[in-house]
Amino acid sequence: MATKKGHYGSGSIDKSGESSWRIRYRIQGVRYTKVVEGTRTEAARELRRLLHTGDTGSHVAPDRIALGQWVTDWLALKRRSIKPLTYQRYEGILTQHVVPKLGTIPLQKITAPDIEKLYAELTFGPNTRRLLHIVLKSCFASAVKKKLRTDNPVADAEKPSGEARTDEIILDEDELGKLVQGFRGHSIYLIVAVAAFTGMRRNEILALRWIDVDLNAGTITVCRNVEQTKAYGRRIGTPKSKAGHRTFEINQSLVDLLRKERDRALRIVAGIPDGVEVDLSLVRLPGEALVCPALGADLSTIRGPAGVSGAFVNHARRLGFQDLSLHDLRASHETALLDKGVPVHVVAKRCGHDPAMLLRVYARRTKKADANAANVIGTLMKGVL
Repeated sequence: MATKKGHYGSGSIDKSGESSWRIRYRIQGVRYTKVVEGTRTEAARELRRLLHTGDTGSHVAPDRIALGQWVTDWLALKRRSIKPLTYQRYEGILTQHVVPKLGTIPLQKITAPDIEKLYAELTFGPNTRRLLHIVLKSCFASAVKKKLRTDNPVADAEKPSGEARTDEIILDEDELGKLVQGFRGHSIYLIVAVAAFTGMRRNEILALRWIDVDLNAGTITVCRNVEQTKAYGRRIGTPKSKAGHRTFEINQSLVDLLRKERDRALRIVAGIPDGVEVDLSLVRLPGEALVCPALGADLSTIRGPAGVSGAFVNHARRLGFQDLSLHDLRASHETALLDKGVPVHVVAKRCGHDPAMLLRVYARRTKKADANAANVIGTLMKGVL
């Protein structure tokens, strides 16, 4: 018996336009329709593929949902499982940079070239590009998991470069010491000293409580950071990664500086003016007391992160350190330790990094490090050549 014109196996192909074809087929008794652009041969190939997915259980029903709507749905799902600050970053990067360019395109029609074109048109830095790639890849992976797509176009796209900042400033030991000394007497002197000599992140320092500092043992435990979101405002949360939770030793000079600051906090709590002799061991600080609280407020009020960074940049410029950021102190601390030969895994644990991330982002080939390497090579080669 002759096959009816336009039919292919258990589906049918009908012309719907000058170069488009309407495919009709059934999977498990459910009828589906899809329009394919191109030749009839290409439409037949797509029909065979769709029927095969029905046999293998991997069929994805044609859906007209746009990428913008899927982004909204995906963010709603993620909101229940990620931190508010992380959610805010995901929402911002997708709604500001992806949805305006690709949001009206059907989710199932987004291709790897579309993703690559998006990357090419964006002007922000490499690290933000890398974050966008990670977030967008996860967004499409969820679509595949929910059978809204058969593939992940972000996984097939060329990954944008995500190297460390090229404008990062690494200070050597002398420069770091000069900088910290230059902040003596400034309202953020303690913050600068802790950043320079522990490698802690700004928001970790601002969330540090006195109960996290053991001056007798000479250790600091990092288990909190400051989060600032539109939904919840400024508050103290926990580090987003397991590596962020850590305890490390500090040197005696920093212990002495912190002890002096704690004594000042004890006097504030007890209402004892400076210069009055009293046994401060009888005074107790509240559990919420911060090491670096907001100025002119109680000891549990969080200092504004942006204000701290701005104050640092302005005073650093007056000291002759142009374009230096507070985060550069963390990079300088890590690099100094690496230059001194401290093992990468030790530095990574101290600073809350994955060792591979530390090498990729922070480990610098400074002149000093290169000279040390040359000296070691010289020793190995002595008497050989």
